Order: sequence, then C-alpha cells, then structure tokens
Amino acid sequence: MAHWLYKSEPFKWSWDNQVAAGAKGTHWDGVRNHAAKLNLLAMKKGDRGFFYHSNEGKEIVGIVEVIKEAYPDPSDPTGKFFMVDIKAVEPVKKPVSLADIKNEPRLADMALLKYSRLSVQPVTAAEWAIVLEMAGGA
Repeated sequence: MAHWLYKSEPFKWSWDNQVAAGAKGTHWDGVRNHAAKLNLLAMKKGDRGFFYHSNEGKEIVGIVEVIKEAYPDPSDPTGKFFMVDIKAVEPVKKPVSLADIKNEPRLADMALLKYSRLSVQPVTAAEWAIVLEMAGGA
C-alpha cells in the first residue's frame, strides 16, 4: 500500500466536508499540476493518505482512503488531468501541524517540506509511521 497527502484549503473543502461525504466519498478534482497528476495516476484502491488543511490551520487532521482509482477530470477542458475518489477513514487523535513536521528531523525530506505547493504528494512508509506516532496513533 502506498501513502499520500492531500492538501485542501478548509474554506473550500474541509475535513468536516470530507467526513460528511460518508462512505460514498468524493472526488479529488481540480489538480492542474503534472507532478500531482502523476501521483494521482499512481494511486491504487485502498491506498491511505493524510488529509491536510492548507492555508488555515496548516495541519494534518485526518486519514482518507482511495476508493476509486484515477479517471478523467471532467472539469479539465484539455482532457489531460485526472481525479480519484477518496473517503474519510478517521480523524487523527491529535492534529500534526506544519511546525511540528518542520521540527521533526526524521521528516526533513518529506514532500510537504520540499514541494510545499504540490497539492497531492507521496508519503513514504517511514514518514507515515512517524506522523502517526506524532498524532498519537491511529
């Protein structure tokens, strides 16, 4: 299983919105970056990801799961970009802030710090375990 991080501005789509979508989940659309597109194309059903509030909060607040693999994003008139469907799995016990991540030396190479503008990012197995530890387990 691969792990990912999904960034969303809470005023556009928050963790609460994701939870409210229920088991049917929702599509993760609007990605217009080629690196993020490649990440979406690499996702497999059952992969887990962190849900990160960007701009406001700047913290990991929940765990989501891919429930439908990449398919064309109908909001893209060029036909070049894709989306996946995800559902909320559970909130983290304690949100993990960007400041906490920056202060953890074992996370120095995390994509969140190196590619801060990337909206969909890979998370290594080691990073996943460290962040879960920081969040008080899952």
